[in-house]
Amino acid sequence: MGTVLVINSGSSSIKYELIDPESGEVHAVGLIERIGESTGHARHTRDGRTAERDDPIADHGAGLRLVIDLFNEHGPELAAAEVIGVGHRVVQGGERIVEATLIDDDVLTMIEELSPLAPLHNPANATGIRVARELFPDLPHVAVCDTAFFHDLPMPARTYAIDREVAAAHHIRRYGFHGTSHEYVAGRTAAMLGRDDLKQVVLHLGNGCSASAVVAGRPVETSMGLTPLEGLVMGTRTGDIDPAVVFHLAREAGLGVDEIDDVLNRRSGLKGLSGHNDMREVTRLAMSGDERARLALDVYTHRIRKYVGAYAATMGGLDAVTFTAGVGENSALVREESLAGLGFLGIELDPVANRADASGERIISQPDSPTTVLVVPTNEELSIARQTRQVAESTFDG
Repeated sequence: MGTVLVINSGSSSIKYELIDPESGEVHAVGLIERIGESTGHARHTRDGRTAERDDPIADHGAGLRLVIDLFNEHGPELAAAEVIGVGHRVVQGGERIVEATLIDDDVLTMIEELSPLAPLHNPANATGIRVARELFPDLPHVAVCDTAFFHDLPMPARTYAIDREVAAAHHIRRYGFHGTSHEYVAGRTAAMLGRDDLKQVVLHLGNGCSASAVVAGRPVETSMGLTPLEGLVMGTRTGDIDPAVVFHLAREAGLGVDEIDDVLNRRSGLKGLSGHNDMREVTRLAMSGDERARLALDVYTHRIRKYVGAYAATMGGLDAVTFTAGVGENSALVREESLAGLGFLGIELDPVANRADASGERIISQPDSPTTVLVVPTNEELSIARQTRQVAESTFDG
């Protein structure tokens, strides 16, 4: 069936995986980072063996050429791997790229034109795509957007109550993010429970955090909005906040737009409350009696609990709650405190299963709990690979 090369191009980094989309086997995974700095770093792992290199990496072109060199030197050779396509993670697809899409010049232009809605991500995504198309000109390149899963949210969920003409002129709506993760995890949850009619809440808790309400496989709500700033408390982002805070900081503190952006996106969330954005450190400090860390943890889990309740009301019921991503998959304390007091929703956590030193997909609620609670590791790369294969196969068939 062949393999898919998945590329996630950031402003100064390139993450990549070579995946068999049929079996899910990862043949190699790597990271190119510190692009454009005096010394770059490359890491390539195959069969449990890791090769690393520290050299200047001038730009994304040099970075992707280094990726090819690493495959040639440490395997598997891309020519022998029968690569059938290159899948690119794109953060913002707007209302124009609403499914996995074959990239041509027009699609690349669309991604660039959507940069004002994702200024930290889309320009880097576009750069990676442009360079990869030059280096792999004979392969189909496919864009898989974080926003695609949420593009057809119900109108009341996607619409902000602001002036309609202003919203239309500036493309203001709820787009949602982490969609590839939410779609994958919701699908795995349905498969594990053997039901396609689930009313479920998916909690993607990493450095960035988002929640979604999914009914019978389709999202009806999500916490991130026009940008990834809205919603749950995150590592460095505020999540939900009174918009007038922006006016107040401008008028009373004399902060400019860029300074306010920096406060809300990079100096808030767990870091703003405790001084640390790593949940492991926040938890350690909270358990040792640090009041700031304890408050940060309480605010974080309170927000999650509020969203679970709100989404159960939105869906008119609740069958499953699934935790995923770094914090969601690994912090038993966060899972426990986020669901505390929600027994009225049929949530009965099994404390032994929740705290067990386990990995992989698992159920952590009591066997007779009306609402099932699960942990499902996300796999956005596999989802991108499978969507890329579908587009590539249709391209070859055409």
